[in-house]
Amino acid sequence: MRQYRIQGGQRLLGEVKIGGAKNAVLPILAAVCLNQGETIITNCPRISDTFDSIEILKSIGFRVAFTENTLKITAGDGIKHEIPDEYAIKMRSSILFLGALLATTGRASLALPGGCKLGDRAINLHIEGLQAMGAEIIQQNDKLYCKTDGLKGTKIALDFPSVGATENLMIAAVNARGETTIKNAAREPEVQDLARFLKALGAKIQGAGTKTIKILGQNATTTKVTHKIIPDRIVAGTYLVAAAMTKGEITLQNVDPFDLTPVTSYLKEMGCTLHANPSTVTITAPTLLKPIPFLATKVHPGFPTDMQAQFAAALTIADGNSQLTESVFNCRTSHVKELRKMGAKITLTADKCTFLIEGRPKLNPATLAAHDLRCGAALILAALATPGESLVQNANYVQRGYESIESDLTQLGATITLEKI
Repeated sequence: MRQYRIQGGQRLLGEVKIGGAKNAVLPILAAVCLNQGETIITNCPRISDTFDSIEILKSIGFRVAFTENTLKITAGDGIKHEIPDEYAIKMRSSILFLGALLATTGRASLALPGGCKLGDRAINLHIEGLQAMGAEIIQQNDKLYCKTDGLKGTKIALDFPSVGATENLMIAAVNARGETTIKNAAREPEVQDLARFLKALGAKIQGAGTKTIKILGQNATTTKVTHKIIPDRIVAGTYLVAAAMTKGEITLQNVDPFDLTPVTSYLKEMGCTLHANPSTVTITAPTLLKPIPFLATKVHPGFPTDMQAQFAAALTIADGNSQLTESVFNCRTSHVKELRKMGAKITLTADKCTFLIEGRPKLNPATLAAHDLRCGAALILAALATPGESLVQNANYVQRGYESIESDLTQLGATITLEKI
């Protein structure tokens, strides 16, 4: 077990480079199963979810070399269809291997996926979509057993624009016979990055980034492909909020300002000044942050749920009252009780989806516990903005999505260390 020890109260100043996106690299690592040649992935984040995906690839027959932020993946003599339980249960994205293995081996078996507990994250959209393409899927206890005589292209209308289901069906459709149409598809930048990778493998895809995606199925060929992962917009957003909360001024390098618009627009509403160039964003924070009367998470291009906890932390020290609603995941509230330990005034409505936040001048240092990835990030931000020493325990959650948050923040002038308990 590890924890972050934070001496808060310093302004964040300087520049930091943003690495590759967690939510982009994970579906691409599953899609690697389609390539029987060599895959090189650059700008790959060295986070625990990446390493868990690597272990899955090794377990089913791939050779993997990871040097700095470059992955080299080579197919072996044959791909196995069963994913060991110890890897499947560690993270949500293990479900993405379902479509990939069905498309390449015709079979797949894996334990129900794990990951952060954020409420209803049903995999029914994944299963129903693959069944519509001709897969037989049986659940026994906590395991899925799947097979197909060959996936077939079809029309699929998602009840909700699930990012994971969209990606799973895109991967599966590459080797399906005929054309697959996904309606009400997710439009996130990470979905678009997956489409670029699949196109590099020879896939024919139209509409990624819109509500309708079409994939003309054909067997992926053996090829050598190199792909660079897009910048992590959630890591970037987290650091921007950190600067806002510490009255700082920082510049982020290697970012896409357009992808950050759903976050930067609300930082501007809070009184921050932002300047963007093609691959950089600079933020200058005010002395006092303004409250946000109403903010709700939405699917892309709306305000991202993965930034909800960080903004909740920021609004606790804003100059006034705010209302924040979580409309994507119904149980993304674990950070609330931890922020209350610091003196934050947050009231949950009866449905536990809306936070009524009464801003106050400052919080109090405390010993806190991360309960999921973004909860941990939010607690680190709150500790940075609070004079005195705070501890954020369960660092393993944070390491799922931030390559080295303590090093990045130290580079910006924070006093934060990662230590064993």
